[in-house]
Amino acid sequence: MAAKPHPPLMKKHSQTDLVSRLKTRKILGVGGEDDDGEVHRSKISQMLGNEIKFAVREPVGLRLWILFSAVVFTVMALMALAFPNQLYEVVFDQEQTATSVSIRLYGGAILSLSLILWNGLYTVEKAIIQWTLLSEACYFAIQFLVTSVTLVELGSLPNPAILLLLSRVFFLTVTLSYYYHLGRRPKKI
Repeated sequence: MAAKPHPPLMKKHSQTDLVSRLKTRKILGVGGEDDDGEVHRSKISQMLGNEIKFAVREPVGLRLWILFSAVVFTVMALMALAFPNQLYEVVFDQEQTATSVSIRLYGGAILSLSLILWNGLYTVEKAIIQWTLLSEACYFAIQFLVTSVTLVELGSLPNPAILLLLSRVFFLTVTLSYYYHLGRRPKKI
């Protein structure tokens, strides 16, 4: 009995077979977008993560703004702690009738916020920078509301108080702008 020769083996080249490659990638779970909108090229990069997503694309001037805010908060806090009566007189244009303890407590709170800002200046983590900007924005919004209510109660509108209100609106706008731009997802290239 003569052995029948087997036909030559036909190798399937999965690299060139597009349907086979797509099926394999779908089974492995790579090639499609994940929850963060990223496309992983291999299972290894999917498991290890992509270091590019941790790199923060900062808006222009963000670090300078945080530095400026940290300095202003620190100076205002030290002024409120050291010279509470003079700070009140400059803003509201009248003698303070209450005790200076409340203004010193205000100075302590601002000093705490300035420490958060100084920390946000040196971090590279996007979440910490966002929380820093959000806490700054909340402070400006609350100070605007409190100052407005106080001026309505006093029945006067001195120029330093108007300047303070306008500066708070400006600072709130800039801070929220940086917060918004930092939170946006970068465009895929």
